[in-house]
Amino acid sequence: MIYSPPPSPKANILIVDDTPNNLRLLSKILMGYGYEVGKAINGSIALQSAQKTAPDIVLLDINMPQMNGYEVCEQLKANPRTQEIPVIFISALDDVWDKVKAFQVGGVDYITKPFQCEEVLARVDTHLRLQSLQNKLRREQQKSERLLLNILPAAIAQELKQNQKANPTQFEDAAFLFVDLVNFTANSSTMAPGEVVSFLNQIFSIFDALVTRYGMEKIRTIGDSYFVAGGLPNPHPDYVSAIADMALEMQRQVAHFSWSNGNPLQLRIGISVGGPVVGAVIGTQKFAYDVWGDVVNLASRMESLGQPGRIQVTEAVYERLRDRYQLECRGKIPVKGQGEMTTYWLVGRTS
Repeated sequence: MIYSPPPSPKANILIVDDTPNNLRLLSKILMGYGYEVGKAINGSIALQSAQKTAPDIVLLDINMPQMNGYEVCEQLKANPRTQEIPVIFISALDDVWDKVKAFQVGGVDYITKPFQCEEVLARVDTHLRLQSLQNKLRREQQKSERLLLNILPAAIAQELKQNQKANPTQFEDAAFLFVDLVNFTANSSTMAPGEVVSFLNQIFSIFDALVTRYGMEKIRTIGDSYFVAGGLPNPHPDYVSAIADMALEMQRQVAHFSWSNGNPLQLRIGISVGGPVVGAVIGTQKFAYDVWGDVVNLASRMESLGQPGRIQVTEAVYERLRDRYQLECRGKIPVKGQGEMTTYWLVGRTS
């Protein structure tokens, strides 16, 4: 039966053999069917070539001076850049234990010399197709992991991957920020639905970038509200200052935005700090990471009881920031569930 080659392989194959005649013969066979071929006469050259060009597959002899094929394969598999390259051993050794060892060190196939060109081509084609499928599977897995990281903190996503569940965690101290677009309903009422979504996406994308810059954790969005935590689930060396800087930068970033009716975009921001709080993943099909605690509710109250264009913070936040930031005392205000509380306006950093 005559072997029928793939339509357009365009694969790069590295042949490693210390016998020039074998190199020439294999090169002629593979190049005749459209493969790009690299050649190495010893293990050292093979490793350098693989590191540089990352071939799609390696055809590897075993009996070579200085470094045999088993050692070459082990080093290929130990290197993150080359460990996924399929290695087909091609050798005159035909003892079963030679073949077993070839698979133990990471080989995917074994061809015994003297070989038939049809057999070589068929096995190369098979493993290239398998490698293509595995690469596609890896890309899909990476895509899924990126999507998971878009909705869950990295530490929680990793725990879910390893254990298929994420246990609730209590945090003794953290900082929380709520931000709301002032008069969103009134200002967006004259906009088409697509315009509203586009506008929110533009603003929230800015907030997402700030979350990354300041090392915070986006918890969720609710309508035109945006909720951020600092210091959980991953530790942060100074999450209170970071969340304060983020709030100030939010105000600066949206200062040049306006609604379609000409009204300037204004934010109302509230910040609280303290604990304890509990963080956990909720849902079984559509996962969501959320946090609960009085201090979370308090941050929400700081936002809802604030004023347009201002950042209202609790006294606990004031105590942690007063040496490095400008804060103005607002005075006592009634807060649901808390009674009267003294709050402050965060103005900026001290010069």
